[in-house]
Formats: sequence, C-alpha cells, structure tokens
Amino acid sequence: MAERLVFLVPGFFGFEALGELRYFHRVEQALEQSLRRRGCEARIVTCPTQPTGSIPRRADRLRRRVLESGGLEAEELYFVGHSTGGLDVRLLLTPGVRLAEDESEERIASLTRAAVTVATPHHGTPLASFLTTVQGRSLLVLLAALATSREGRGTLYLASQALGLLARLGDVLGRRRGALDQLSHQVLSRVRFQEDDPIWEYLREIGSDQGAILQLTPEAMHLFNAAVSDRPGVSYTCVATAAPRPPAGYGLRDLPPQRAALRLVFVLLYGLAARPHRHYPYPEPDPELHALLESELPFPIGVRSNDGIVPTRSQLRGALLRAVLADHLDVVGQYHRPGEPLSDWLPSGARFDPRRFERVWDAIGAEIARAGGPRAADRSAPAASLRSRPRR
Repeated sequence: MAERLVFLVPGFFGFEALGELRYFHRVEQALEQSLRRRGCEARIVTCPTQPTGSIPRRADRLRRRVLESGGLEAEELYFVGHSTGGLDVRLLLTPGVRLAEDESEERIASLTRAAVTVATPHHGTPLASFLTTVQGRSLLVLLAALATSREGRGTLYLASQALGLLARLGDVLGRRRGALDQLSHQVLSRVRFQEDDPIWEYLREIGSDQGAILQLTPEAMHLFNAAVSDRPGVSYTCVATAAPRPPAGYGLRDLPPQRAALRLVFVLLYGLAARPHRHYPYPEPDPELHALLESELPFPIGVRSNDGIVPTRSQLRGALLRAVLADHLDVVGQYHRPGEPLSDWLPSGARFDPRRFERVWDAIGAEIARAGGPRAADRSAPAASLRSRPRR
C-alpha cells in the first residue's frame, strides 16, 4: 500500500543532526502523535540541507531527499519548512520551476497536498542584511577558514577537548551539571581531527556557499515573491512566531553566566531584526487577520515585532494556522527544559513550554490530516483562512 510522507525541512544554518543535537528536537514524536489521534498514518522524514546555501541549491537538495526517500511512490506528500526551509518548499513546488534536467519537480508537486511554513521570512529579514556587512561576513569567513585549513581544524579540535576536560573536572569537583557539560556531551565529545568529521563538513558547507544570506534580505525576497508562485491544489498555511520585546521577561542577575550571555545575544538579534526596510515594507495584515494575531499574542504586532530572527509580519503567507508566543527556535523544540541547560539557544523571555510546543505541532498535524485525500483546488480551507493584504 502506498504511504503518506511528511518532510521536515530545516532553516538557515540548519542541519539534520550534529552529534546528539537534532535540529527538529522531539518534533517527529509530537507530529506522529497528532496524526495518529486523527487516524492519519504517515512516515516523517527529516531532511539535510546546505546550512547557508542558496535557496535553489537547498530546494534541489530537498528534491533529491524526496527521491531518495521513495517520494515518487508515495500516495501523498506533505512539507513542513521551518524558517528558510519554508522558502525551499515554495520554490520546489512552484509551477514550471527547473531545478534538475528531469521533470521530478512536477512529479513531486503533483503528489503534494500541503505546504506548512513555520517562522519563515517570506518577505525577508533585516538580520540577513546585517550578515552582508563586513562584520557579518567576517564571522562566516572565520568559520570557513577554521574548518578548511588543517591548522584551523586543529585549533577547534584542541579547544573542544579542553572544554570537554573542563566539564569533566567540574563533575569531579561536584559542580552541578551546566551548559558546558551539555555542549561537551552533545557536540564537543563527537569532534574528531579527521577531515570527514560531520562538524567539519558542516562548517565547510557554510564557507562554500553563503547565497542564502543575500537572498534573505528584504530586497531580494521582493524579487523572490515576484517569481515564485503557489501550486494550484496545494494547501499553503503558516505558523507565525513573536517574542516579547527585550527587556520584557529579562532578569540576568540570577541566571547562570552562560544563559545570561545567550540572553544578551538574543537582545542583539532582536534589535537587528526590528529594523524594517524603508523601501520594502512587510505586507500589512487586513483588520481581521490583525485582530486574530493579537487575540493569540499578549502584545500588539507592529513592523518591529519579531522572534529574534524573523519579523512576525514577514512570516505571514497563506492561511494562518497559529500565532504563537515563541522565539525562532522554540517551535522546533529548542526551548528551555529543566535539566537540559543547552536546550535553549535563544533565551527570549517567551517562556515557551511543552504545552505550547504540543499545540503548535498538533495544529500542523490537524492541517496535514485535513489536507489529505483527493486533490482539489476548492478544498475547504482551515478555520483561520485569513490572508494578508498584498503589498502595493
């Protein structure tokens, strides 16, 4: 019997797994449970990607993943793209797109029933504009140099071993398990000097293709949206995220040093993402959608509202499944959990928790179950089928 396949597509700087660290943390389990409650059986496939690669390259890697997973033999296909992963999905499904010499894109699109984008920068993010500056590019060049030279790999290898030793020393001295221990356990303990280690490969890919940085600017996404169109018969929906504006929910005094440092990083990222482009504004939601957003979030949504990476208004495209109080990584399972100090990479003050996590992925599961069955352009839309007003 043919099966249904659901593809989870990671975003910018994304990966499938590094050591024990997974991009979609516990997402597969949450989504499987949601589908099972609705009597919908599906195989969930996580996808590798180029971390900072151009959107066409990332979309082609997604195409190849679908083929490798037996997608053309499936009964139905569904895509859930987080962040830039949502743009990969949109490009792959665009009518007439040619990513390869064959016509596999058309065959994939003909089997696709739904495309869900989660915290996706449909209209760009000012953070990408920062990464095109001298400071932003210097950081990426440094990562690439460390990964691609023998001296750089040696430096990172020795640093990882030293940090691991410090973590073990803390254990001997009776210090409580902290973020350093978690980092050592999940990633650093897996670092090896060999050139084919997955971590080196990840960093090399960042150095070899940084096309998405330029393509995610508001200017470039204006052109992307002019060229990329929705596939008739596919249900397009979105999940929008917004975090409290710093310093709301912030109190650094009683935090461990590592977590306090990460919160300060979030403040910087939020400030960069809160700078809308004067000539390329985000579409303004119509009054009904605006009211719906504010009914689900505890603060007004303006042009500066964002999740620490992507402006909230930039995330709106298609029908709105859910607006959620969360930072950019909370929704893929990277939120604070007691006993796991390194589980939250963007401490935002959103106080995201397992209940909200389950609600997000249950809404996505409900959309997948709803969109299944015979393909039809006039299929009834989800309850929150409100669209933002097009940009004039």
